[in-house]
Amino acid sequence: MDISVFSKLIVPAIIVFVCIYGLVKKCDVWNAFLDGAVSGVKILYKILPSLVALLTAVYMLRASGALDLLSHLLSPVTGFLGIPAECLSLGILRPFSGSAALALGTDVIKEFGPDSEIGRIAAVMLGSAETTFYTIAVYFGALKLNKTRYAIPAALIADLAGYVGSVIAVKLFF
Repeated sequence: MDISVFSKLIVPAIIVFVCIYGLVKKCDVWNAFLDGAVSGVKILYKILPSLVALLTAVYMLRASGALDLLSHLLSPVTGFLGIPAECLSLGILRPFSGSAALALGTDVIKEFGPDSEIGRIAAVMLGSAETTFYTIAVYFGALKLNKTRYAIPAALIADLAGYVGSVIAVKLFF
């Protein structure tokens, strides 16, 4: 079977399987689906303000030039850690927004090439760090927690370790 046919059929197959399983177990599949949709909307209602604020802040950071200024200020430290200056904006933006970081990573890869050391580091960095503030906003916002205590510092240290690990991995394996 061709993989494209398989990939087109997998979602409908899962839906049919769930419906048949629900019928066999004598479960009202439609009402269970609607209950899940209602729960999803309630969660969206809880986290939407945090997400709007976060995405607005990311856009303002990029549009104001503050991201470039921050990259310039941090470049001596990150240069010591081996993180290329070209990937620094990516590392700064990744904890805030995955899509913005992906856009920056795409720009870096287009400019330097996917087989360049900088392109490889950018690609590995994208997979080696979490969208920390987005994740905190979603999970802590859904639980209505205002005090993150050690979660943010620990996550940012893990992100930094991921960035440094990205540089080391690319230098070792490529």
